[in-house]
Amino acid sequence: MTGETKKSGGIAETLKTVFWALLIAGIIRTLLFQPFWIPSGSMKSTMLIGDFLFVNKFTYGYSWASCPTIRGVDFCGFAKDWNGRVWAGDPKRGDIIVFKHPSSETDYIKRLIGLPGDQIQVLDGHLNINGIEVPRVANGEFVETFEQQGPMRNTPKCGNGAGTNTVIGFGAECTKEVYTETLQSGKSYETLNIRVEQGDNTPVYTVPEGHFFFMGDNRDNSIDSRYRQPIGVGFVPASYLIGRADRVVFSSAGKSILAFWTWRSDRFLKSLN
Repeated sequence: MTGETKKSGGIAETLKTVFWALLIAGIIRTLLFQPFWIPSGSMKSTMLIGDFLFVNKFTYGYSWASCPTIRGVDFCGFAKDWNGRVWAGDPKRGDIIVFKHPSSETDYIKRLIGLPGDQIQVLDGHLNINGIEVPRVANGEFVETFEQQGPMRNTPKCGNGAGTNTVIGFGAECTKEVYTETLQSGKSYETLNIRVEQGDNTPVYTVPEGHFFFMGDNRDNSIDSRYRQPIGVGFVPASYLIGRADRVVFSSAGKSILAFWTWRSDRFLKSLN
């Protein structure tokens, strides 16, 4: 009898430990930090495919989008009609932000370019904010191998090879022009230019109140606010923001995180600008 009691008590303690561990993990993921894996190249060279990071969720406060979706279950979906935020913080132009796509509600990560009331336009690849061209200077080339990248096995777009990836061939160098763009606030970051694309020339977009305008740093390989929904991002409501990305924790260049020989040691705990 004594042995059975101890056994029952051991099982109860184990279940209690698991319960509290899951509860604490859920609170941390919901209120503080949410893990995010970079699946595409739209933010190169700032972020690479296979970068793993934690998104700071308390920077901008909380909305329905702050709740994680786990195995297809949207725990805060009932609150989608509420457009507010609790303990709201003001995003700054140039922040790297994870948000939900306004149509598909897929998690996206881009750089914040336009604040409410701003007028945004791209002319010949040059970003203009409120009628003023954002200064940029050439800063060499971004070079990577033309190969399948990450779990999605996508191949990169290249500026060399007569504008077509097939001319380059697998294993060859794939290059893009690098520019350093500097906002009026003084914040600088790198953008990539591949070739002339549709997004290099846009109409003037006036950002509505309560919305934001996002662009990827890999300008010619990013579906962002320059393109209309449902395929493009368009204007993103404030309630769709999830959090700010500040630092890469870990990075893997391979198809699987278990492929340790593909880990990028130079990106461990790398700060994002």
